[in-house]
Amino acid sequence: MDRYDQMAVGAIAMGYAVAGLFFLRFWRNTRDRLFLLFAVALFVLAVNRVAYGLLVIEEQPGGQQYWVRLAAFALILLAILDKNRSRPPKP
Repeated sequence: MDRYDQMAVGAIAMGYAVAGLFFLRFWRNTRDRLFLLFAVALFVLAVNRVAYGLLVIEEQPGGQQYWVRLAAFALILLAILDKNRSRPPKP
């Protein structure tokens, strides 16, 4: 991986981390679980990108980096489903 690829991977990781910090701030203000789960998923994606940039990982189908991404996106899907499940109205 050349230095431009590493710079791009770092920029993507920074973007994930900044977005995670925004969702963490929204969670702190509202205590809504959706924001917390989004923040956790984005931090997982940021750590995944940092690990990808630091380690020399071969691009293989079914590689471990894809399983981590799948888990992060599954967490986002879980957050959305949790937010949209039917709740009884408050009196």
